[in-house]
Amino acid sequence: MSYHPAVQHTIDYIERNLEQELTGEDIAAQAGFSFYHFHRIFLKEIGMTMSEYIRARRLAGAASALLHTDERVLELALRFGFESQEAFGRAFKKIYGLPPARYRRWIGGILNREELSMQTNQDQTASPIKGWFMSGSHPFHYEMGVHRKTVHRGTGSGYLKSVSADSPGQFGTMMQAFRADAYKGKRIRLSAFVKTEAVKRGFAALWMRVDADDGESLQFDNMANRTLTGTRDWNHYAIVLDVPDRSDQISFGVLLSGSGQVWVDGFVFEEVPHTVPTTNLETSAALNHEPVNLSFEEE
Repeated sequence: MSYHPAVQHTIDYIERNLEQELTGEDIAAQAGFSFYHFHRIFLKEIGMTMSEYIRARRLAGAASALLHTDERVLELALRFGFESQEAFGRAFKKIYGLPPARYRRWIGGILNREELSMQTNQDQTASPIKGWFMSGSHPFHYEMGVHRKTVHRGTGSGYLKSVSADSPGQFGTMMQAFRADAYKGKRIRLSAFVKTEAVKRGFAALWMRVDADDGESLQFDNMANRTLTGTRDWNHYAIVLDVPDRSDQISFGVLLSGSGQVWVDGFVFEEVPHTVPTTNLETSAALNHEPVNLSFEEE
């Protein structure tokens, strides 16, 4: 049984209520499970408990507000559910390494210099994100980069947005590729947190492909049967594929067709047991052993 849809439903509930009081019992009830049972499900799927997730998301929101608003630290502490400025400061420093006020001064200054440097070097052809490159059918109709205001956790997220695409037949992808050696014979799950805005005349999705050394595609999923459109808040999505012994390369990324913008954060690769169903999209139907229904009498 896949619990991922239930987890996605509860994450959506959490995101809508981050500045409200949230309890584990209320969240588990959204999924129709007891707190004890859903606590284990959430931890297994996301890698942290519900309370840890809520705190991380609230701190990420506070970190963004520190850099992009003039809201006082005390106001932020109360808005994001901390009982005092001191409790907020301790929790914030544990994750971000600096007290909130110092984070605002130091990191804000660093990011301002970084943005100036990016504007100065905007005509250079090098990738703006270490390890990632742009591809797709119409890559020059799209832009990729690191966003410091819209983040899921930490201080940045990757983004892909349309700058001139106006057709669902046009798409761009922010991607990576690596050797498959460490994963041969295994079943792996790629997961990430994704947020979309005004995606229309197309869709956004994670994707992953496993190729043989002759270029044959052995496994592939681009979420074509569960695409993301419109405007959606952060949620968790996953792809599960097998890596056959003759695999040579694994490619993955996020794609956007048509117009709009998509943000991604927290990519994770992990081996999963074969009891976890794959999401591989069949590229060809299995051949029958002999011809069937030649007189068209069967329905």
